[in-house]
Amino acid sequence: MKRLLLFCCCALILAASGCSKKQQPVAVNAKPVENSPAPAVTVVSLQDTQLTLDSLKGKVVLLNFWATWCPPCREEIPSLMKLNAAMAGKPFQMLCISVDEGGKKAVHDFFRNTGFSLPAYLDPSGQAPTAYGITGVPETFIIDKNGVIVKKVVGGMDWNSPEVISFLEGLMR
Repeated sequence: MKRLLLFCCCALILAASGCSKKQQPVAVNAKPVENSPAPAVTVVSLQDTQLTLDSLKGKVVLLNFWATWCPPCREEIPSLMKLNAAMAGKPFQMLCISVDEGGKKAVHDFFRNTGFSLPAYLDPSGQAPTAYGITGVPETFIIDKNGVIVKKVVGGMDWNSPEVISFLEGLMR
């Protein structure tokens, strides 16, 4: 009798768990993927100017998540600087969002000590890395002029290559 009761309890638990799995909603905050709309984020420049990603429609955007303490981030900064200079005057915007816990001071100190310079932004709300499903740094998203993610790059790379420049210019047409 005890076995029958134990069997019935287990069967009820399994049936109930099976039903609850079927009724779970689909994730609303799914990580963005290539060919999907870029999540809207609001960031703040080191000069305290607020910028929304939505305000950049009509431009190709390179959205880079980085940190001052990250070796691959440090390695790709010179090529990001060269790319940004090569794209001057074109419908292009680079947004380098620092994920440093030290915030503005950490980024200012890093630039002062290294001589590097990027269009750096901070995310006081901390929502941008979550919205983009960041798992580490550097991670970069190329967003077309319509606000659609066309490329995601995990890890550092040479951003100043002729192939990258040609690809970005092609998105501007």
